[in-house]
Amino acid sequence: MKKITIIDYGLGNLRSVKKGLEFVGSHPKISSKPCEIINSDGLILPGVGAFSDAMNNIQSLRSTINDFIDMGRPVLGICLGQQLIMTCSEEGGD
Repeated sequence: MKKITIIDYGLGNLRSVKKGLEFVGSHPKISSKPCEIINSDGLILPGVGAFSDAMNNIQSLRSTINDFIDMGRPVLGICLGQQLIMTCSEEGGD
């Protein structure tokens, strides 16, 4: 079974995403540990929250996420999570 990690950056609908994946038979892990993130088969960046707060929170994981993307592995960003893959947003004047 593929190792799917839901990235915990201190915001977002972590539990809802996890429960949805479990409902369809997956066994995702919620983590903020770079070693667990980089060793995953796929990542999910959940949504809900303000862009500027989320960018501040995720800063310590930025290089790990970028390395994961550079390896060509799949990343699903949900709402705010998709914005976090970028470097800036027009949300809230950020």
